[in-house]
Amino acid sequence: MSDLTDDPELGDDALFQKDADVVYDELLSRIGEAHAQPRLGPTRRVVELLGDPQRSYPIIHITGTNGKTSTSRIVESILRAYDLRTGLLTSPHLVRVNERIMIDGEPISNEAFVANYRDIQPYLEIVDAELIGSGELPLTFFEAFTALAFASFADAPVDVAVIEVGMGGEWDSTNVGDGVVAVFTPISLDHMSRLGNTVAGIARTKSGIIKPLAAVVTATQPAEALAELERATELTESTIAVQGTAFALESNTVAVGGQVISVRGLAGTYNDLFLPLFGDHQAQNAAVAIAAVESFLGGGSQLLVGDVLAEGIATASSPGRMQVIGIEPTVIIDAAHNPDGALALAKGIATYFTFDEVAVVLGVLADKDADGIIGALATFATRFDVAASSSERAVPVDELAETVARLTSEDATLRHDSVSDAIAAAREWASEAPRRGVVITGSITLVGDSLVIADAEGWKR
Repeated sequence: MSDLTDDPELGDDALFQKDADVVYDELLSRIGEAHAQPRLGPTRRVVELLGDPQRSYPIIHITGTNGKTSTSRIVESILRAYDLRTGLLTSPHLVRVNERIMIDGEPISNEAFVANYRDIQPYLEIVDAELIGSGELPLTFFEAFTALAFASFADAPVDVAVIEVGMGGEWDSTNVGDGVVAVFTPISLDHMSRLGNTVAGIARTKSGIIKPLAAVVTATQPAEALAELERATELTESTIAVQGTAFALESNTVAVGGQVISVRGLAGTYNDLFLPLFGDHQAQNAAVAIAAVESFLGGGSQLLVGDVLAEGIATASSPGRMQVIGIEPTVIIDAAHNPDGALALAKGIATYFTFDEVAVVLGVLADKDADGIIGALATFATRFDVAASSSERAVPVDELAETVARLTSEDATLRHDSVSDAIAAAREWASEAPRRGVVITGSITLVGDSLVIADAEGWKR
């Protein structure tokens, strides 16, 4: 066990921090998430050896291109308001890996993280040996982590697990679980080297999470994506509820700290719900989440309890998604890492904030559409403070700055040696005049880096 002191002023979580760090390092020694393997067999083998923990609770399975994490978190928040003990698996994390496995609304404790990993470790090693013996790659980080999450939820135990797909759907490791509800957020082009270069092809891969007799709930989709979801629904004898017809966002209005929404659900209409998230896209995510919970709790025919739903919506959070992490000046972080996400961010800044000028601190990963992201952000950015995040896949600062300058102007492009330098420069500039703000975006790792900096520097919030 940990050699940390038994100082009672340290929380129990702190006592296991070193052990948790060791476990995380062991997981990181595996093939990384950037190199996901299109296979289910190894994960299925691990969970079989573990006694199929993913079958000990019902699953709501969520995929899509944008909005997966926010929708997952809203679904989980509503279910928790119903006094259900919840598990939530999302990826990636912003600061601590524990964020990925949430139990009853809190990140898994270091103690449980370590204990559950040590419990499953012998079985991971068995499967590693089998794979290597047959000439295959050993378990990847995400395959091992998914098994850990399923085992952790069984150990808790939880009443229901909300599972966000890591990438795609059909061959994603999470697909060893059978979702009684399969949820699809908007589908567009992303991860094209892995999922295909057409919306239809990507939707076909994502539709693989639809299991026999499932309840399918989908956001508004491009026609070619919807056709793939309908095809998979028919093949699995499932039912499908499509946003805009079966349910809809009726209205949303800007409010202090978020917005007020009204949603026509599958079983009835829910008016004047306060959602503490910014952006019209979050209102759409909430509508999808409500329909998903209706499908889970009452087969889509039972009205949700008004005050319980209101509590679940009002207590929902989505860290790193149009989140204000600093004031004087206002600093907003957003995990937009593709053009659609950046467009949603641009619309949200224009609708929910009153800036005259905005500095965008930008970092993008190498496999992303930097041109598309920058083009969307340029609609509101006064200047770009460019840096490379801590990710090994981050586009080098000079290369990214050249792209920004080409699409905007050299005068509005500032290069920085580090994320902290970029943020400091942007905040200093924003402090020099009223109604200036800072938006940090372009990659999830950049957002995570900024949260660490904000905490270390003790920003006003």
